[in-house]
Amino acid sequence: MPELPEVQTTVHGLQILVDYEITNIYIYSTKLRYKIPKNISNILKNNRIYKIYRLGKYIIINLYGDYSTIIHLGMSGRLRILKDFKFSKKKHDHFVIRTTNHVLVYNDVRRFGFIDLLKTKEIIKKKYIYNLGIDALDKKLNNRYLYNKINQSAVSIKQLLLNQNIIAGIGNIYACEILYDAKISPFIKGSDLKLFAINKLVLSIKKILTKAIKSGGSTLRDYISTDGTVGNFQNNFKVYNQEGRKIQGKKILRINQHGRSTFFCPEIQI
Repeated sequence: MPELPEVQTTVHGLQILVDYEITNIYIYSTKLRYKIPKNISNILKNNRIYKIYRLGKYIIINLYGDYSTIIHLGMSGRLRILKDFKFSKKKHDHFVIRTTNHVLVYNDVRRFGFIDLLKTKEIIKKKYIYNLGIDALDKKLNNRYLYNKINQSAVSIKQLLLNQNIIAGIGNIYACEILYDAKISPFIKGSDLKLFAINKLVLSIKKILTKAIKSGGSTLRDYISTDGTVGNFQNNFKVYNQEGRKIQGKKILRINQHGRSTFFCPEIQI
């Protein structure tokens, strides 16, 4: 958390910054997951924002010229945009970009996110980008692609959905919801899934993530959009955080699977 829908919602909110000049940078802490690059202030200041988009769970801010800033929100990171005169530093604010009209603030309680600076043409060569699998909402994600990736795997399908080298963007929350929607057990091995079941899974991936984006993502603890509003998709959860509730008369369970909570309905997901 945040996962693809929350990152995409954030990217939508960031579009207001495109074409604005960066007038100043404030770094209150360099110690995130990785240290913020030392030269980032010099590179960003007086530059203009050209384009903002998403790769998996990564936010890419292209600048006019040779450089781009990459932001990963980690477990608890969030970005908020304020009018210039409304900004005052809050606890856990680590990095601030001031433009001619707005202030972009990176806040991260647990500091598992990071901010990087790369030459734009080098982005695809960066290991954490280069190793990404196909985006979960890419039209090229189809049953044949996924079948070829998992048909010889003895790993559970839940873990395969979380593997960013296979599909980029899905995290624990949406993996549970996707598997329920597809009526597939989180424990079935990739090698045991037939092509027709994989087709159902691909459809559920796109269905659940698209619905979540339309709802502004899910807010469970830390996530808010750039304007401070919370997501609403948590109100549509079928299984995640629903332990003990019944759905279609069948009980939802929670178990620990590879160190993460898996919520599922064993009588429906087979």
